[in-house]
Amino acid sequence: MPLRLAFAGFRHGHILSLYGLAKSHPGVTVVAACEEHAPSRVELETAGKVQFTHATYDEMFASEFDAVAVGDYYGRRGEIILRSLRAGKHVIADKPVCTSLKELDAIAKLLGQEHLCLGCQLSLRGDRNFLALRELIRSGRLGDIHTVNFTGQHPLYFGQRPVWYFEPGKHGGTINDIGIHGIDAIGWLTGRKVVSIVSARAWNARLEQAEQFQDAAQFMLKLDNKGGVLADVSYLAPDSVGYQAPQYWRYTVHGTNGMAEANLASEGVTYATNESDQMQHLPPAQPTPSSYLDSFLAEIAGQTEGLTLTTQEVLESSRVTLLAQHAADAHMHDLKV
Repeated sequence: MPLRLAFAGFRHGHILSLYGLAKSHPGVTVVAACEEHAPSRVELETAGKVQFTHATYDEMFASEFDAVAVGDYYGRRGEIILRSLRAGKHVIADKPVCTSLKELDAIAKLLGQEHLCLGCQLSLRGDRNFLALRELIRSGRLGDIHTVNFTGQHPLYFGQRPVWYFEPGKHGGTINDIGIHGIDAIGWLTGRKVVSIVSARAWNARLEQAEQFQDAAQFMLKLDNKGGVLADVSYLAPDSVGYQAPQYWRYTVHGTNGMAEANLASEGVTYATNESDQMQHLPPAQPTPSSYLDSFLAEIAGQTEGLTLTTQEVLESSRVTLLAQHAADAHMHDLKV
């Protein structure tokens, strides 16, 4: 029997990709869609992007469904996820799943108590270039990975992004917003765990119209083999090139026997090892047949092997990211995970 999925909030465009995926998935029936913000609801409905069934969450939660997909503004997601879990519903969310460690602790506790699953739209795990990079690293040809550098430079598109991004209390910080993708990919790519936030900084570099908004963010992490991570996840990419720059998502890793680099703007992986004096190239990997939605459905069904993404991984990646954001906001360093 297909999973009956209800959508709670469409304040960020990312949720539309999940909505489309769910509508076409044989294992899912979309039974409800709600957006409480009337202007957003009218805009999406008029454009034919969403078929809404409810105008309030109270109405939606009175209907019958098995799981909730959460896409409201970042600062509200935690409360919606907690409400869903208390109602006995599985949850799949756009990233980030919430904006505070207190919310995440409560989410983790309820997931364990109610034996429910949490999925997330962490899409880098499905990219063919990064799949090839993962295969190379996991083959051992680069040796033990000791440094990871990644950038997630985004265009800001001020005036085009949702207005709530720049309203106090609704965004939750740029490390939590962008960095979750990059932090989640560390363990998936390398098999290493983050054990501490060495330092983190997030600040307003150029956006005079919203001085509280963090359009620049950088951080340093420590890995469980004493290795290190350097990251820049700012909103400083020129709007003119959008997401085409190689710095949009670029990973460079160095190990005891070689190095490798991949990004979303180029085909495949560039790498070098101690066995050759030439740079080498790997083509993109074959696409994985399992999406984050497939993995979510499989975990609900009780599958434990071969999942693209698990509830535990979503929680772990979210915790590290929120700790990094907290370290930046509180001007802290050497914060243990």
